[in-house]
Amino acid sequence: MRKAYIDAIGMYVPPKIVTNQDLEKIMDTSDQWIRERSGIQERHHVDGECTTDLALKATEEVLEKAGMVAEDIDHIIFSTMASDYFVPGGGPMMTRRLGIPGTPAVDIRMACSGFLYGLSIAKAFIESGAHDNILLITSEVQSVALDFSTEGRDTAVLFGDGAAATVLKATDTDRGLLSVVTHSDGRYAEDLMMRTPSTLDNPLLTHALLDQGHGRVKMNGRSVFKHAITKFPQVIKEALEKAGVEKDQIKLVVPHQANLRITEAVAKRLDLKLHEVVYSNIHKYGNTTSASIPIALYEAMAEGKLHRGDYLVVASFGAGFTWGASVIKW
Repeated sequence: MRKAYIDAIGMYVPPKIVTNQDLEKIMDTSDQWIRERSGIQERHHVDGECTTDLALKATEEVLEKAGMVAEDIDHIIFSTMASDYFVPGGGPMMTRRLGIPGTPAVDIRMACSGFLYGLSIAKAFIESGAHDNILLITSEVQSVALDFSTEGRDTAVLFGDGAAATVLKATDTDRGLLSVVTHSDGRYAEDLMMRTPSTLDNPLLTHALLDQGHGRVKMNGRSVFKHAITKFPQVIKEALEKAGVEKDQIKLVVPHQANLRITEAVAKRLDLKLHEVVYSNIHKYGNTTSASIPIALYEAMAEGKLHRGDYLVVASFGAGFTWGASVIKW
């Protein structure tokens, strides 16, 4: 049976590191306050780089790892919440930057669940026989939309910029994406959002809207936490059942790196050993939105935490609300 598998991952984060101590200088916060509430110690922010700049760096690495050139890519799936332009999206822009005009590309805007939704699309393309080599790019520049004042600190301290590029290929061997489950619920859209630019307004962008803070990311942290610690375990169990895999068979769980407190709560609810099975690198990068899972997976691979034949779970929860999980045989 034809299946999709992850062949290689590349990643890139901007060189500019913003520590908790740096944030202490510009807002009423502290290193201790940020660590206790999120587990984050530092994050990377762009300094003159755009979304496709980050994406290109990650893509160059993954193509080298996969032994491919850009012309080998059959289809690009591009996940971001902040494209270079409002229109067009990042997918077509990457065909220009990679020098492969005519290559099909699709954009998805599923926030922190972008990687899971990207996997679901790639799986469908490959299993149907439509494509053999899929490039899934998750590239996020959130720092430009954050409020770095005391008023916006609850959100601003959480997010970092970064990108990952994942090559998925077709295989007939006993490995690959065994299940991908995704969900969404727009009833809670306003609990994590950036309202402007918006077609609710005409014109869609004015100084008045920006002065009201509508062009900044805003989050109801309590609501996000409450739903995340419920939806994460539910969707992981659903993905395991769909894949026919038992929880005890899982060697590694890589959740979206939203908040260490959420990761700890999910591990407890699933009765998983946090530091042995559940992977976390949020202390180094913060929440890089849809790039967080593949960046964490990249580092888990580099640390030798995955071997051929291991069962892996990746799971997400984010704005929308959206959430999902996938069971993978490495």
